Amino acid sequence: MLRLAAPVVLAELGWMAMGTVDTIMIGPLGPAAIGATGIGGSLYYSLAIFGVGLLLGLDTLVSQAHGAGDKPDTHHSLAQGVYAALLIALPLTAIFIFFAPVFGWLGINPEVSKLGAPFVSMLGLGTLPLLLYAAFRRYLQGIGHVRPVMFVLVSANLINWLFNWLFIFGHWGLPRLGVVGSALSTCLARTYMALALLFFIWWFERGDEQGIRGIVRMPDPQRLLRLLSLGLPAATQILMEIGAFGAAAVLAGRLSPVALASHQIAINCASVSYMVPLGTASAAAVAVGHAVGRGEPLAARRTGYIAVGLGCAFMACAAAVFLLFPLNILRVFSTDPGILATGVSLLAIAAAFQLFDGLQTVLTGALRGAGNTSTAMWINFAGYWLLGLPLGYFLCFHGGYGLMGLWWGLTLALILISLALLVAWQRHWRLAGMR
Repeated sequence: MLRLAAPVVLAELGWMAMGTVDTIMIGPLGPAAIGATGIGGSLYYSLAIFGVGLLLGLDTLVSQAHGAGDKPDTHHSLAQGVYAALLIALPLTAIFIFFAPVFGWLGINPEVSKLGAPFVSMLGLGTLPLLLYAAFRRYLQGIGHVRPVMFVLVSANLINWLFNWLFIFGHWGLPRLGVVGSALSTCLARTYMALALLFFIWWFERGDEQGIRGIVRMPDPQRLLRLLSLGLPAATQILMEIGAFGAAAVLAGRLSPVALASHQIAINCASVSYMVPLGTASAAAVAVGHAVGRGEPLAARRTGYIAVGLGCAFMACAAAVFLLFPLNILRVFSTDPGILATGVSLLAIAAAFQLFDGLQTVLTGALRGAGNTSTAMWINFAGYWLLGLPLGYFLCFHGGYGLMGLWWGLTLALILISLALLVAWQRHWRLAGMR
């Protein structure tokens, strides 16, 4: 599990590092710019990650086919994943290009909205490369080649940093684009990521009789439907989770720019630690899928529990870091006294939910590998949207707790979601005849 999880974890950290570097490099432009990229990114990813989530069915299809030794079937699934990416990207790109009015409808601070709208429009141009990267990544992980994913994301950070430096501040005679320059650098980095993973697929398939040509197939409506039927609940679950934190950013946007900037920085910190169980969850989905494909349910269950242990152990360490070194972390992003004061309290709350966040994330991946993508969707819906967000909204705007109340609502949701998923994981194997 460690051999499989470690490169994927590094890949997820590389993914998160791109956003963190963006926030750090935008920092000198002020709280409004930090808030604009934060809330703009939250709104963008709330929809874009739904598209990525629709491709998560590849985890189940590819890993189980690979476990069963059926290579042509893995090719078949990848081809349909590419067609799905093309179909999903078209409407999403159109939505993002014309996204500006949404900021006004949501009541976002005008100073933040002015910067956030063009930021989202530019990000939208990178949606197709993002989805193609997602399809190629799920395939490579499903067949057990995880190191290329790590390499591509780590190297993409260098590309993102260079273009950030060029376009945000206007070096080498290029125009000074500010937050729009940050979005443009992200689009260029995504294009590199998609092309690089396609190269690695060609490299691994070159020894096959047909090579990469064996993957080129006509659309198969039946397989596409199977892929989307698995991916839709997974995508909805991700939308529930990412959307909940996006909604929290929107609610924070109704407060002051300093409050929104504090929220964005603290979320970035929590998101960095979240990348480790997220990578472990991807590894769990692959390993559990391989075991199911081989017809070894006992190994599948044991693998899931091992992944849960690894994810929770790391998150306990992350909680300790947030509690012991909050100012050291926050000063990486900003030295604004207001941001530092609020950020310390937010990181203390983040420490309280670390263990539960890791538990629910890894269990979601393990269930996906077993072919169960709907349970996590319903649990996330109930936890975030029926309980966590309404409670957070009440505590924030009517209970007098402000931004802290919003975070406590999300914390309670994470606790309940993780415990419910643990029960669901145990119930899955009881129904399979195992105790």
